[in-house]
Amino acid sequence: MSDQPQSGRRKALKFLAGAPLLPLGAMSTASLLSACGGSSAVAAAPAAPVANFVSADFTAMAAPTLTNAAAMATTTVASSLNVTFSDNSTQTYKLAYQPFFLTGDMVPNGNGGTVLAGGYYDINNKPIIDATVAGKERQYFSDSPDGTSLLSLPNPTVTGIKGKAVFAVVQFEYTTWAQDGKTDMYGKLPSPIAVLTLDQDQTTGKLSLVKYHNVDTSKANGLWITCGSSLSPWDTHLSSEEYEPDAFTISSNAMFAAYSTNLFGDATKANPYHYGHLPEVTVNPDGTGSIKKHYCLGRISHELIQVFPDNRTALMGDDATNGGLFIFVADKEKDLSSGSLYVAKIGAGFSLDTAAAGASLSWIKLGSATSAEIEALANKLKPTDIMDVANTDPKDATYTKIYISGKIQWVRVKAGMEKAAAFLETHRYAALMGGSMALTKLEGTTVNAKDKIAYSALQNMQSSMVRGNAAWNEAFGVTLEKALNAGGILAHTLAGGQKDTSGAAINSEWVPTVTKTLLIGEDIAADALGNTANPEKIGAPDNLKFSEKLRTLFIGEDSSYHVNNFLWAYNVDTKKLTRVASMPAGAEATGLSVVDNLNGWTYITSNFQHAGDWGSIHNIVKPTLDPLVRANYKDRFASAVGYLTADVSSVKLAK
Repeated sequence: MSDQPQSGRRKALKFLAGAPLLPLGAMSTASLLSACGGSSAVAAAPAAPVANFVSADFTAMAAPTLTNAAAMATTTVASSLNVTFSDNSTQTYKLAYQPFFLTGDMVPNGNGGTVLAGGYYDINNKPIIDATVAGKERQYFSDSPDGTSLLSLPNPTVTGIKGKAVFAVVQFEYTTWAQDGKTDMYGKLPSPIAVLTLDQDQTTGKLSLVKYHNVDTSKANGLWITCGSSLSPWDTHLSSEEYEPDAFTISSNAMFAAYSTNLFGDATKANPYHYGHLPEVTVNPDGTGSIKKHYCLGRISHELIQVFPDNRTALMGDDATNGGLFIFVADKEKDLSSGSLYVAKIGAGFSLDTAAAGASLSWIKLGSATSAEIEALANKLKPTDIMDVANTDPKDATYTKIYISGKIQWVRVKAGMEKAAAFLETHRYAALMGGSMALTKLEGTTVNAKDKIAYSALQNMQSSMVRGNAAWNEAFGVTLEKALNAGGILAHTLAGGQKDTSGAAINSEWVPTVTKTLLIGEDIAADALGNTANPEKIGAPDNLKFSEKLRTLFIGEDSSYHVNNFLWAYNVDTKKLTRVASMPAGAEATGLSVVDNLNGWTYITSNFQHAGDWGSIHNIVKPTLDPLVRANYKDRFASAVGYLTADVSSVKLAK
């Protein structure tokens, strides 16, 4: 690249300043400008843009195959981001993946020492030890990092920062196996959650880990299976507790007993009503964090919550069979500690046809409460204090037949226990009240604020959604003639002026009123690699995040139907679906978040879970990939926490 005159160089700086930049990697803007006869110090100086951002478009990557087995055994990114400006100029970024760490790494604790990334701790913040291999005792660490939030604070106080301090909150859902490779550990350990302090290079946008802080969760009674997450509009991390333990069968729940033992040292001490709620993490300027658990958003299979721009209304994922569509309307802005809970009743018109008008939504109010009063009830009530539950027809008209977790039950609420039932036995109470408890694996949620549309991922469309299934009820308003294992994404139109089914006003301008299908996958006969869902379409969508600036819906998969799970970008204006990244074979794509502008840079975070978690679809690839995955990820015990970055492949500096 030849030297350019100084006037041309200044023009180039202004051109670059108008872009929503992904962080540059090995070849930074500064190094390119230095090659043009200037210093990196001058390149970092701010300049007013002369060309504004107009649009962005992703160039797709092909799905990796065994012709490049190494690409199937790691996080592979071979896509590009193309940015167009108001003067019709363009800039292209070749994307790449950069991990902050692998779980099981020793990382800096900010005090000159190190700490185990993804490590597990009991209620007294003591390490939980894996002793399943004699003589090789070690602290448990997670192979399943999940929800991640990236944020900044106005006055950070962390030392050792050369650029600017930014923070990430990362939660760890579970670990799959003990080190003996035989002891299943799913749900048996209290989920850790950590605050990362990252040093943001102001020339390249690169993020480097300088501090890892394990958040003390003891005041929240520990955390249970933390899955997806979101960043609140007020910059807190909204976590989740998935698959709430059934209080009525807890005495026979061996997994919950193991959880209680690992957390408290006592198999009977953990209270099921303390789990299945919404934890919220606040990051402190010194890179530490504090946590509180909100008990008033319903005790459901919290997968991911999205708070809308009013700072009060939240749509929630419910990762269950016979799950429902729930919203919560807080009493005050930026405060989830009190409010009202609603469940949807789905009207006629639900269809997988993306051209169909969709189905209307009406809302049943389940109750209003504060977190404090529901926590107090959780502390003292037993399930039989709240409800009577029968698994066979009691032939008693005071009971109501419901569908829950793929089964039929008959329930009745004890006198005066409606509020306790609404917030501690939410699935049963919502079914009793007439909610459409028809959905399966309702996972990620996100919002397109400009168009007032929210999105929900259905990982699978099966069982309770399919005519004739034991969990299906035609009255729920959702009927498919056959299952769609590859799943799909729903789009919900949002509006104000709504009333609940009792005629009372819903105090929100962001209530879902119509739901329709946006995207679906396609089930296929097994292909040459073993895929049983079309690899050119989404398969079992899970994580969802929307970028307002890029007008793009990002989709992460949790599929037993794709040999490699993918990260997709769907432009809601052009309707173009683009494969952006591929996870290691057997791994789920997790930790998805998008920040349009963080000190001038744009970031997409992405993690993965349980690399090499082989299923029947991997029979063809496993012999080749298993040794590669083991070599990459600590014998399959580790996973990565990181983000998508970019190397500049070609930049035209002079117009």
